[in-house]
Amino acid sequence: MSSIAPVLRGARIANSFAFALQGFFFAVVLTELPQQQEKFGLSDELIAGSIVVVSLLAGGGSVLAEQLAVRWSSQTTLRLGLLLITATGCAIAFAPNTAGLLIALCGYGIALGMVDASTNMQAVFIQHGYGTFILSSFYAAWSAGSITGALFVAGAEALEVTLRQTLLTAAVLVLVAGLVLGPRLLAADEAEASPAERLPSESEAIRAVALRAYLGFGIAMALVFAIDIAVGSFSALYLENDGTLRAGASAAALALAAYQGASLLARLTGDWWVRRFGPRRVVRAAAAIGVAGLALVVAAPAPAVAIAGFFVAGIGLPVIAPLCFSEAGRLTSGRALDSLIARLNLFNYAGTLIGGGLVGAVAAGFSHRVSFLVPLLFAAVLIVLAGVFHARSEAGERPADHRRASLEK
Repeated sequence: MSSIAPVLRGARIANSFAFALQGFFFAVVLTELPQQQEKFGLSDELIAGSIVVVSLLAGGGSVLAEQLAVRWSSQTTLRLGLLLITATGCAIAFAPNTAGLLIALCGYGIALGMVDASTNMQAVFIQHGYGTFILSSFYAAWSAGSITGALFVAGAEALEVTLRQTLLTAAVLVLVAGLVLGPRLLAADEAEASPAERLPSESEAIRAVALRAYLGFGIAMALVFAIDIAVGSFSALYLENDGTLRAGASAAALALAAYQGASLLARLTGDWWVRRFGPRRVVRAAAAIGVAGLALVVAAPAPAVAIAGFFVAGIGLPVIAPLCFSEAGRLTSGRALDSLIARLNLFNYAGTLIGGGLVGAVAAGFSHRVSFLVPLLFAAVLIVLAGVFHARSEAGERPADHRRASLEK
């Protein structure tokens, strides 16, 4: 990697921190929901509805990111998104009543979508500059940030720090880190519009994309995030409420901890696996591991077995999402790639809505154990979808030597 330009190295570090900041603040917001519920007397139904609305608005934020990135750059869009996270985080902290809280959360949803889309835009362009698969490392940074956010809230609670102080501290951390690292992200002349690239119009970009492959990557991403939200939302409830398992609250919490810990491990090593075996084989193996883990969850006779099943599932499935963006990055270039990544990111929120809603409905109608057959089926479909990914690692097929040369000048 000695030939990598300092600009690319700096951009990779900055964008890794941007992924981590997004995961950090997202975890802070989610883990503070019980405190918000107690403060404002929120019902479970209102919280669930708010999460759905935030997810929908995050999709709108992704569309907004597309427009801003095409007009200016993904660097500018990401910096604006981090500033908006800071502003809405402060608004959440100072919310005077339920209406104020919900409005602030809606603003945060838009910011979340902007950062989500633009970090992935930056990641794909940085990977092009490196000429090899590195996208999984960015998602590892998100997982690490998410874990840090949860621990940050746990520590604040232990020290009896107020809800407002916790949120404001987290928002200030995002602001400072964003201001320091933002200038190191790839600017338009370093990424989207390198000299050898033509800037096609939006309609030309859409026609240039292989529709079948694009939809395949989008569906795969939706399924991965549907599984992820199912585990995040219902794993603890399954362990606590299942008639056979009947785990305590502390043991039930270990299910998500096991899945997230395994996710971090998988993403830290994912780049190596893809470079060694190629996207198609990695997706197929990851999905098969996910099937095995979720089958263990459904069949678990004891809490320890279910927790082990969530750990096994986390070892495989989380490496697929970065591969979807990586493969989509091969379909076009220039500003058209900004549009493509932003639109592909919408499948993320579609999966979140479908996964959360469908698994919740099955759990309500039957049981939490039966509901986990849904993510198990999704993982099985991912094995089939592996065929749309390339048979060998070709993230460096378009190494963009002209890009690298221009950055080294």
